Amino acid sequence: MGCMEKYKSIVCLLTSVLLCTSYADDVTDTNTTDAENSLVHLKDTSGLSEDEVREIAKDIDIKNQKQQLHHKEFRWENLSPTPKQYDWVQTVSGEWFKGDIIALYDDKLEFDSDEIGLYTFDFEDVKTIKSYQVLSVNIENLASVSGIMRLYDNNMTIIQGDTLYEFSKNDVVSFAPAGELERNFWSGKISLAIDLRDGNTKQKDYSAQATIKRRTAESSLSFDYLGRISSKDNVDTAANHRLNQKYDRYITRYFFWTPVFSEYYTDKYKNIKHQVTLGLGIGYTLIDTKEVEWSFSGGPAAIYTQYNTVEYGKQKSDYSPALELSTSYEKELSAITDFTYNAKFTLSDKDAGSYKHHMIFIFENELLSWLDLDITAVWDYVHVVQEKVTGVLPKRNDYQLLVGFGVEF
Repeated sequence: MGCMEKYKSIVCLLTSVLLCTSYADDVTDTNTTDAENSLVHLKDTSGLSEDEVREIAKDIDIKNQKQQLHHKEFRWENLSPTPKQYDWVQTVSGEWFKGDIIALYDDKLEFDSDEIGLYTFDFEDVKTIKSYQVLSVNIENLASVSGIMRLYDNNMTIIQGDTLYEFSKNDVVSFAPAGELERNFWSGKISLAIDLRDGNTKQKDYSAQATIKRRTAESSLSFDYLGRISSKDNVDTAANHRLNQKYDRYITRYFFWTPVFSEYYTDKYKNIKHQVTLGLGIGYTLIDTKEVEWSFSGGPAAIYTQYNTVEYGKQKSDYSPALELSTSYEKELSAITDFTYNAKFTLSDKDAGSYKHHMIFIFENELLSWLDLDITAVWDYVHVVQEKVTGVLPKRNDYQLLVGFGVEF
């Protein structure tokens, strides 16, 4: 592809990205406006304080408890706690947990407790929620409303001021604290693997994975890092780093759009000094059950690549339009073991690799509520690699097997 043609393609791609973004924003604004007219972003006009609303919630709790005890033989397990500084969650088995609700997304409730640490419940396993925090709740195709939450079986009540809003549990897309503390929106995990050898051969291998997410009732922002540094007899043998970013906005329970996704990648031994990918797309969750979650997303992108060395007469950098498709598959194998498969497939021009994929297979084995033993396999492939000035042609495939400990926070 000639230089002028390449720049024309880039201009066309970026123009398309801007138009799509503008259209998506217009659609979002239109939907928001229409939704606001049909009870989207319901505002509290009562003038009541949060503590006064909590008193209303307390009265509702007492009334419900009296009704339950009236129809049932009195038992201690029929009593329920009153939220004071903490949220309470009860599972279908009858167990109560005290702590802070972090977020609900994809039918997974993240909960932070002093006793069990950061824990994720399947939403269908949650029987009761009594929140102390004010939560922002996203109701599918209907409303975004903030208030004190009460969930009993499949019936959800949002107490906003002196008004009660009733919804079905099945209609809830997501919820998160209404924003009093920014840290309530964030969660993450860091995994480290180290292999040190000495004696006849001196070898050092360091690898790290990290995931940081910010979730609200309407959106999800995630950062994922994967890196490896290796040396043998004091000579570097591997050095690569990959940082991915993705920002999703929920339209329905299953459909979302991505205003921006990006990736930064560097690999000295693949002759890539810097590579930046930037794009936008749409996505859909194909399967969303207690044990399996499977989603697809993708869209147009632009790739900038700068090489460490190139043959004489070739450019050291390259711009390319691209199409990126990705999938994420998660399956609960047992009570303590989860399997995750993430893959990205990218089509571009020849100078940017023509075709490449990045696949990660992860087995997470829970040791403690906050500590996992992670086994990770990585497969990277580039169809067209860039020859170095020395005449060495990097291999198309790269494989990694990482075993390390992961800490959730």
